[in-house]
Parts: sequence; structure tokens; C-alpha cells
Amino acid sequence: MTFCVPYIPDDAIEHDAEALLAQFAHARGVEVKAPVPIEDIVEKHLKIRVEFDDLHRLLGIPRGGLGLEPDVFVAIWLETGEIVIDESLDPEERPAMEGRYHFTLGHEGGGHWRLHRPLVQANGDQDSLFGDTRQPTVVCRSSQAKERVELQADLYSSCLLMPRKLVLHAWRDRFGNDNPRLLRRKDRIVVPCDVDDQFAAAVRSFDQGRDDEALEHFARPFAEQFLVSPAAMRIRLERLGLLHREVPRQRSLLVRS
Repeated sequence: MTFCVPYIPDDAIEHDAEALLAQFAHARGVEVKAPVPIEDIVEKHLKIRVEFDDLHRLLGIPRGGLGLEPDVFVAIWLETGEIVIDESLDPEERPAMEGRYHFTLGHEGGGHWRLHRPLVQANGDQDSLFGDTRQPTVVCRSSQAKERVELQADLYSSCLLMPRKLVLHAWRDRFGNDNPRLLRRKDRIVVPCDVDDQFAAAVRSFDQGRDDEALEHFARPFAEQFLVSPAAMRIRLERLGLLHREVPRQRSLLVRS
């Protein structure tokens, strides 16, 4: 379940995430440092109730793949301030999911609560904007990750958990300057000019995946410092202009003999 949301500039999303951090710091009388205390922000400051459950069973949604892979990871009731996270992300049971769990809290308690709850409140005079009020306002599914509502919440979570100032400070601590780093791989694939577009696109996708893997390995120490996944940290470092990818070479003019 998702809904349409208006366009919000990226800098407006980042500004609101910074404002939330400032409000939390002022209310608690603390200085926010890495890792950002996202559980305290969501549960104690925003007063949102968080619990774990089998969301596929709870919402009656079949699992993907062979019936074992989760497609639904979290649901939020914006009217009542409740978040239910699928038990597959419980860091107590699966410590490897801690980074994903933190990002999910930022996505829901930051992104959806701060950005999208006003849309629900603006329609509060209706019986229910989304029909049955017992149903969650937003259900976050991996199959709908590219919906605008989800992309906005992802960006909010990224800015909230990895604030620009703290990331830049960590970067300077490690390298002694603000200079960006460029990924260069010697084993990059050069696609001949006489192959079809579909094959060329497949090669580029494969090469991009290898770039992602290399960049995430580089970003891992920062990810551990901020308690997020290497993928989330890699994306944040790229958005901040601290990590760059080498521009792929054009197709080779060499033809196959």
C-alpha cells in the first residue's frame, strides 16, 4: 500500500532532518554524535510505538520467491503513531541486520512521519483517506522501493542517520582533508561497438555491481561508525560528493574478427 506524494526538493528533506536532530539535541540536552541515537529519536522524542511481528501474516501478504523471502519489511500507521517492523529485521535475533534496522527506523519515523504525516492530517476531516483505518497508512515493500514516497523516506533516513556535518567530520578524521576519492578499477570491461544494446546494458549493469561492491568495501569503516549498512553509507558518500566513480569508457571501436 502506498500513496502519491508531491515533489519535495532534496535540500528541503535534508534541512528537515537536520532540524529534527537539533530539536532532539535541545530537548534532551545532548550533543548528537555518531552513531545517531535513532531509537531514542523515534520512540522517546517522536513518541512513536515500535514493535516487531511477522508482517506477511499480520497483513495477509504472501512472501516472495519460494514463499520464504520477505517482500514487506515495515508498516506505519501515521494516524496513530505505530510502526511494525518485520521480524526478519530484528537486530536482537539477527545482529547482521542492525544497520538495516536503523535505516528502517529513520525511513519510517523520520521520512514518513515528518514528511508524509501532514498529508494524512490535511485530510483528517474525511472518514479515512486510505479506506479502512485499521490498515497501515504505508506498507514498505521491496517491490515498491522506487516509488516517490519511498525514495523521499530513504533520503530522509540517510540525512538523519548520516548528517552531513558528522560525515564530513569523520572523513577529515580519517584522511585529514575534504578531498574526494575516485574509484579506479583496472579490470573494467570494455564493450566492443558491434554488440547489441541489450548485451551492452547487461555488461554495464554487471560492472556497476562490481563498482558498488568496491565502494561499499571502502565505505565499511564509516558504516560501522554510524551503525548503518555499507550500501547506505556508500550512497551517502556518493551524494555528498566524497566518493566518485570512474567514467566508463565508450564502446571499443575494435570489432570481433
